[in-house]
Amino acid sequence: MSVLIRSYGAAETVTGSCHLLTIGRLNVLVDCGMFQGENEDLNYEPFEFDPRKIDYLVLTHAHIDHCGRIPKLYRDGFRGKIISTLPTKRIARIMLLDSAKVMLEEYRTLYKKALRKGKEDEVRPPLYYEDDVYDAMELFKIQLEYNQTLKLDENVSITFRNAGHILGSAFVEFNINDNGVNKKIVFTGDLGLKEKLIINPLEDEEYADYVYTESTYGNRNHKNLEESIKEFEEAIVTSFKDGGNVVIPTFALERSQEILYILRKMYDKGTLPECQVFLDSPLAISATRIFLQFPEYFNEEVRQMIKRGENPFIFPYVRFTETVEESKKINDIKNGAIILAGSGMCTGGRIKHHLKHNLWRPESSVIFVGYQTRGTLGREIIDGAKMVRIYGEEILVRAKIYTINGFSSHADQKTLLSWLGNIKGLKNVFIIHGDKEVMHVFKDKLDKELHLKSHIVKKGEGIHL
Repeated sequence: MSVLIRSYGAAETVTGSCHLLTIGRLNVLVDCGMFQGENEDLNYEPFEFDPRKIDYLVLTHAHIDHCGRIPKLYRDGFRGKIISTLPTKRIARIMLLDSAKVMLEEYRTLYKKALRKGKEDEVRPPLYYEDDVYDAMELFKIQLEYNQTLKLDENVSITFRNAGHILGSAFVEFNINDNGVNKKIVFTGDLGLKEKLIINPLEDEEYADYVYTESTYGNRNHKNLEESIKEFEEAIVTSFKDGGNVVIPTFALERSQEILYILRKMYDKGTLPECQVFLDSPLAISATRIFLQFPEYFNEEVRQMIKRGENPFIFPYVRFTETVEESKKINDIKNGAIILAGSGMCTGGRIKHHLKHNLWRPESSVIFVGYQTRGTLGREIIDGAKMVRIYGEEILVRAKIYTINGFSSHADQKTLLSWLGNIKGLKNVFIIHGDKEVMHVFKDKLDKELHLKSHIVKKGEGIHL
């Protein structure tokens, strides 16, 4: 039985994850993510395949660069079944609704500006609308547990394993019966670390013939979690000594909950200075509530806390600010505030307003706790920009800038090499989901240290297995 795989996203780039497997007559898509940063214009291009012919969409997790184009896929004719874990389904709903809302708001703003210039025809409409999200959610027909196997047809089955990346994330095993010979192909989605603050860590893979692996941090290792927590705590304490605010660009999903959990533990230990902690993101607030619906996905420490009746994300200093009015009031606070807001890469949302009010102040601090892709405001700042443009205004970068990468939900080079090195029977590793130069570093490591055959996948390239 022939197996043809083409990657239409996350090929020689990090975002836009989208991989099509044609297995005999069966067409299975793994992820359908949004391109971000310098590649975001690709979202508006037609799919390079016919969405009407896709039988299944297997969703590894609910980050927008893996699920963000699902409503567009629906608009273009997809009516197959979407397979995910239950947490992924629930999180995808709020992520996609937020995406639709943000795109519509941006469109209205740009349209008003263009109207005054007589150039309204040049403004692109949103990629999709809220109604498209609701329609697409009807296709989430199948929810799998970890280690549960589902037959897609008489020759193909899939199994989800815990990827340890975010709540509900999975790597996917495709088991294919090729004329009596079993062939196993694994798609990692995004892999996490062996140390996790809240959820259970990455599960090992015992055997596979072929692996399509992410490589986001394939060129470097993270500090260990204990060191990163210590560095974060020191950054918080030092920042308050200087008398300003602490702004933390946070991804609504996973990172916001992890930072709240660390702050909660600091509060319990008495090491958190008296302050006001604002979770200023309706999306992160919704995600936090979803987290609490799935304690069985948490590690032992967090489960025990919940059994004692304690909320791991709430303590007396915390305020959830859902409305715009509440968010605007935070800007009146000149010191003693920790502000968690999205987007995590500073490309939009409330974080840009908080940066506008604090980035120019030498007594304030900005703590980056997540990956910043190229072409984003966050990447500009961590790369040392002295001046950045926010809402059309030039803003000096005077605040102290901290970058703490040990909180990453992505596996680092050491973890990726260890995980792949323990897989028996591996014939070839296909490298996806990484910056081009990172992929080449990672490939070199696979070749020289693990002696594994590997290949960097190009966009649209057909690979027969």
